[in-house]
Amino acid sequence: MSDTTPISVDPSSKGNANLIYILYLVAIVVGVTSLVGVIIAYTSKGKGDPVLDSHYNNQINIFWKGLLYSLIGFVLMAVLIGFLILLATLVWYIIRCVKGMQALSAGQPVENPGSWLL
Repeated sequence: MSDTTPISVDPSSKGNANLIYILYLVAIVVGVTSLVGVIIAYTSKGKGDPVLDSHYNNQINIFWKGLLYSLIGFVLMAVLIGFLILLATLVWYIIRCVKGMQALSAGQPVENPGSWLL
């Protein structure tokens, strides 16, 4: 007999926010998981405590700003500076996700979830 416990997404748990950060990092290789992560972040926003809400806001901002930076990088690849912008975007994306995961594991809110930098 196997245990078939359904997977539930609880917006008021740290595990849900951590799952989104993991989906974002997996998106570096797979791609589409960041879209799943941002959908979960939007549906979970406002349903948890203020600490979790700061993480959901951070995750939404990471998605949209990362997409914007990537589009700018792709457009500027014609003049070769786009490669540097894409590399900087990748580094920015990873740092924002890791810093968010560290703050989440410490039970702290994200310091500045709306920041355009680190």
